[in-house]
Amino acid sequence: MRTKGRGAPDAGAPWNEIIPSLWMGGHVYEDGTPAIVRDEFDVVLSLYTREGHGPDDRTEHHHAPMPDGPLSAEQIEAVCRFAEIAATAVRDGRKVLVRCHSGYNRSGLVVAQTLIDLGHSADDAIFLVRYRRSKWALNNVLFVDYLNSGLDVARLLAGLDT
Repeated sequence: MRTKGRGAPDAGAPWNEIIPSLWMGGHVYEDGTPAIVRDEFDVVLSLYTREGHGPDDRTEHHHAPMPDGPLSAEQIEAVCRFAEIAATAVRDGRKVLVRCHSGYNRSGLVVAQTLIDLGHSADDAIFLVRYRRSKWALNNVLFVDYLNSGLDVARLLAGLDT
């Protein structure tokens, strides 16, 4: 599920490199142009999928549907798993793409957590995501709050609702 209404324009590129080997993107860019992944990446982590947008069968692909809104404890755990997969692949020198619909929020959350797992502070991770992808990245303030409080704390708090 994608939350509309934040006023963010489509990204200017299908994906952008945040740090070497770690890319962030979406399924659409530039006025709805489809961003189709073929074999450009070794690992693709999708938080949103659309038929025909790849990747090809030779690419390692993980998918976990995620809303662009409040996350459950299980969804936050999936973000942590995706960040671990991405961080391990980056350390191994593999090219990783994390993507959602527009490549701003859900992918931004996973990429920022990956950066944190790789040793960056939350502030530096958020800055890098916005600087390298778009000033519109991580415009979901709840996701920024999750990162600033730590995903372990956010997961525990989200679990209190169940």
